[in-house]
Amino acid sequence: MNSNSFRETTILIVDDSPTNLNLLSGFIDNCGWKFLIATHSIQAIKLAELKQPDLILLDVMIPGIDGFETCKKLKLNPQTHDIPIIFMTAVTDKLEKVRGLSIGAVDYITKPFQAEEVIARIKIHLKISYLTQKLLEKNQELEQRVLERTGELSQALEDLKQSQMQLVQSEKMSTLGHLIAGVAHEINNPINFIAGNLNHASIYINDLINHLRLYQNYYPNPDPALIDHADSIDLDYLVEDLPKLISSMKLGTDRISNISISLRTFSRSDTKVQVAFNIHEGLESTLLILKHLLQATDHRPDIKIIKNYGQMPMVECYPGQLNQVFMNLITNAIDALNEASKNLSYQELLQNPNQITISTYLVSNSRAVAISVKDNGTGMSEETKKCAFDYLFTTKPVGKGTGLGLSISRQIIEEIHKGRLLCNSQLGEGSEFIIEIPICKDLEI
Repeated sequence: MNSNSFRETTILIVDDSPTNLNLLSGFIDNCGWKFLIATHSIQAIKLAELKQPDLILLDVMIPGIDGFETCKKLKLNPQTHDIPIIFMTAVTDKLEKVRGLSIGAVDYITKPFQAEEVIARIKIHLKISYLTQKLLEKNQELEQRVLERTGELSQALEDLKQSQMQLVQSEKMSTLGHLIAGVAHEINNPINFIAGNLNHASIYINDLINHLRLYQNYYPNPDPALIDHADSIDLDYLVEDLPKLISSMKLGTDRISNISISLRTFSRSDTKVQVAFNIHEGLESTLLILKHLLQATDHRPDIKIIKNYGQMPMVECYPGQLNQVFMNLITNAIDALNEASKNLSYQELLQNPNQITISTYLVSNSRAVAISVKDNGTGMSEETKKCAFDYLFTTKPVGKGTGLGLSISRQIIEEIHKGRLLCNSQLGEGSEFIIEIPICKDLEI
């Protein structure tokens, strides 16, 4: 803050001595500042309320109530309590100075006045007042920006939730891949924007906190109003918790970013040519998308996922379509376990937890790969198992299933990938669906 910043500054001088008034007004006028003059306490209080000066030079011994009582009244008045007050006195008693500082004054100037000292003290307290105001403005601006970013993040999370629910419910082959790919792309842009700005917000917050600490170190006896305000907002907790809040928001954006990547992995629409694909990446992306369906509810604990992944080569396939099969099989397993849980207590389910075992291994002399999805639900009867892959066949209530999932899955595996989709199930022992597809499109099982 340079001297030009003080050109419109107004200083109120409160003193009943014409000599002191002339001397101080001369100092102030030479600096290009404006000044107001009051010769007693009542006039000083009225001028302070009306003109709102940037700083007050207040004589301790003035007509009417003394300077200490005048200072108290100014600090109790909401219109004037933020104006810095510098006491002027010929007394050098330390107790008197402590008294003045304790009721809200920011400094003392001792008579006889020295021009350099008066100007230096005025400048530093004008600068402190200016910086304090700027700090408050920056804090308010930062709080607003955090609220805006939080709102954007909440909206992105809500968008993601809706897209996930749409993914789980939709089994239409012609639109599913393109829909999810588009959603993932739209999510990625705001998440990158939020994540980038959170990094800047974290730096700004740390800078402001460090700046605040410097003020606390160099000015350990602040205005009582500042102490009261710090107590009312619980400043220490705010300084401690705000970086944690930003950190948790960063974790949230990382989580959404990972889900966005999984959505793009899941929705690969390689419809014209088969490409090399990592089967385990497809399974992991599907599990991440379905994570919310695996979590505990009021009626059952978490569904456990057991992974028995073998050493697998890259497989030539249509990744988007294969991921849709993984989605259908794992969703069916979750539905079967939810249905089985209705007849068991929460405690029984804790002792014998619901679980889905996913295994991968090589078959047919390593010419093909197998992916097994097995649950420990109630299983299927022979009659149900015979109809499981039939078009529009479903055991779910009306509105809960279309009967398309398994029939479409068989078409993808057997007709498009020249593989096999097998079912093993017995009542009371759960169900297992096994996918077998060639490693290369030119191979046969």
